[in-house]
Amino acid sequence: MSRAVATARDTAGASPAPADAPRAPGAAPGATAPPPAPADTARFGAWAELLRLPALFTVPGDALAGAAAAGARPGPRTLLAIGSSLCLYEAGMALNDWADREEDAAERPHRPLPSGRIRPAAALTAAGALTGAGLTLAACAGRPALAVAAPLAATVWAYDLALKQTPAGPAAMAAARGLDLLLGAAATGGGTRAALPSAALLGSHTLAVTAVSRRETTGGSVLAPLAALATTGVLTGLLARRRTFPRSGSANTLAQRTRLPAGRRAAAAPGLPGSTPAPAATDALTAALAAAYTATAARPYLHAVLNPSPPLTQRAVGGGIRATVPLQAALAARSGAPLTSLLVAALAPAGRRFARRAAMRKVSIT
Repeated sequence: MSRAVATARDTAGASPAPADAPRAPGAAPGATAPPPAPADTARFGAWAELLRLPALFTVPGDALAGAAAAGARPGPRTLLAIGSSLCLYEAGMALNDWADREEDAAERPHRPLPSGRIRPAAALTAAGALTGAGLTLAACAGRPALAVAAPLAATVWAYDLALKQTPAGPAAMAAARGLDLLLGAAATGGGTRAALPSAALLGSHTLAVTAVSRRETTGGSVLAPLAALATTGVLTGLLARRRTFPRSGSANTLAQRTRLPAGRRAAAAPGLPGSTPAPAATDALTAALAAAYTATAARPYLHAVLNPSPPLTQRAVGGGIRATVPLQAALAARSGAPLTSLLVAALAPAGRRFARRAAMRKVSIT
């Protein structure tokens, strides 16, 4: 996955005393004791940088939006799908740096692998172990979930090892995000058909962001951020379209036609017999979240269009990544799940607070 240079804000603090400066015998009471050796902290920081921990907050919304699109309430299987998504996402992060270790040695020698803080074999082992864990969790969520997680894992490995630098790279990344949403739908609702429109919208956003990211170190491209800006406008318009849902108890509901379990609701197409408009409160929430998505993504895209320099292109990528969370929340609200959408939306400020922690400074968001 391409990297944005945008990083978490450094937090000010006093420099710790050297680890080899013990207090002298008989020192006055209250003298500051030396801190513990920083080896464990440094090791954690290296793995946090490799795995890009702050970016994990963009992942749970995929499964939650998928569950909402399937018309099902999140449950234990949804949690398993989220765990599977997190593992596969982190597998891709570790594999990304392993595959790019030679390029990073020349262009980004501060990264964990070229700097020697993490051995390449350890990163590759972590990628394999995380992939296995992700598939295991998906299998625990049921066969439909595993049927989606397997191609998702294959897409992650294919992207990092073969497709990243090819014209198929952005499409592969978009497919991975779309499959991740479908994983939540399959685990929670037992099927993916009702979630396909939401997966397509999320995939389109990911495609646009990834296309911009391919020029984040060199800049000079107006077309990619312009296309991303246009994509944002189209997606916002689609999110704002009024949806309808099946009436409970109707004999002709889409849920019955697709044989969903009792108590689960799938979104009905406008004009379908037995369907009713979404509540006004849900429409308002969807509109507010769509506006938040637009505000987060559109402004940095516009700046990159006006001045496609590397710094502004990198900011555009960062804005697009941050916009993923309000987009997921808007998709959940549009599917008639306001509580789920609010839960997803809360991940954005939580991720920002996590990224500001001293231990997470200078950790790339992608």
